[in-house]
Amino acid sequence: MTAKLRVQNVYKVFGDAPQEALTRLEKGESKEQIFSETGLTVGVQDASFDVEEGEIFVVMGLSGSGKSTLVRMLNGLIPPTSGHILIDDDDVANCTPEQLREIRRQKITMVFQHFALFPHKTVADNAGYGLRIKGVNPKERRERAVKALGQVGLAAHADSFPSELSGGMQQRVGLARGLATDPQILLMDEPFGALDPLIRREMQDELIVLQRQLKKTIIFITHDLNEALILGDKIAIMKDGQFVQVGTAQEIVSNPADDYVAAFVADIDRGRVFTADDVSNEPAPVKLGQDTAQDAMRSMEELNRNALYVVDGDQVAGVVTYRDLAGAGDQPQDLADAMVTEYPTADGDAQLHELYAAASSGLPIAVTDENNKLVGVVEPEAVFAQLSGEESAAPEPPNAPDETGATKPGAA
Repeated sequence: MTAKLRVQNVYKVFGDAPQEALTRLEKGESKEQIFSETGLTVGVQDASFDVEEGEIFVVMGLSGSGKSTLVRMLNGLIPPTSGHILIDDDDVANCTPEQLREIRRQKITMVFQHFALFPHKTVADNAGYGLRIKGVNPKERRERAVKALGQVGLAAHADSFPSELSGGMQQRVGLARGLATDPQILLMDEPFGALDPLIRREMQDELIVLQRQLKKTIIFITHDLNEALILGDKIAIMKDGQFVQVGTAQEIVSNPADDYVAAFVADIDRGRVFTADDVSNEPAPVKLGQDTAQDAMRSMEELNRNALYVVDGDQVAGVVTYRDLAGAGDQPQDLADAMVTEYPTADGDAQLHELYAAASSGLPIAVTDENNKLVGVVEPEAVFAQLSGEESAAPEPPNAPDETGATKPGAA
């Protein structure tokens, strides 16, 4: 895919002689040393990243890390000292004031942490304020504002005033104001930071649902790693103006780049980071009416599994376990006779905390698509290992005897 936003080697130095700071950075001096000797502050240092169309790119960092400076450079509120910020073919870092105004009018908008709503204007007027600035006529402005309010669940409050809304509802109005102009890129600077934890989580969930419908390109700024991991298709962790690590939530939690990142992710709820797809195996099913019990047992031994799913054509029919098949001894057995037809299932994007109860059943979890086609299998041990952070835990050796004396591929 072609990047919608491309940031290339962007620096921001605050002070009267920024080039001196750039020269010192090239020599390997730290931002602390540069400040102590020159008074120049390095806000952002050599930031480079691409954001694909329809992607949520989260920039996470503590106060003073440079994340807010970075996002303000993306729409030209702060000019970079050097580097390029490309939206399609337009370079925000090197364009005329007229070009920058057009980029803001057509391509990019910002949603702030503090709602900045006009208390004397209705919700609809607040949502349509960006359209008013763009010169849209009142009738169309009202229609588009109400449509945007509908997208965030507030159409019924179009004629209310901000004081009549809760904090979470006011933030939805701020989001609707951004959506009403139909921007290609949404910059969201700590948009949920002023909300209490419960409302904040609700807003995160609502943004995920809304993004599935609208597929906007979003750059989301936060100081909360949990929020970053929940929302981000890709995440950049900033420290002292630099990117420490860029990757998916799963990559960052599984393979932190350094001790700084490792300390952040140590107490993360892994059950909300990893999904069924992240821990699933190839389905390797046996076929009803074609494979025998002996075929199924042989496959389990080769794959070191305790159970295999049975498919009838493209559809999942049930699951057979090694223990049940071994209990029949040498007698020929039809798979249908030993098949369990009540089995746990999950979508590939189901988070692991949603699979805990299913994994406790002891049966592998069938990962199915919308047509009940088997696309993967999650072993219970994989769920528990990932939740505990012990992904590399070794399975029980194959052909270990169970308590009845029957051999089986792995732990029950």
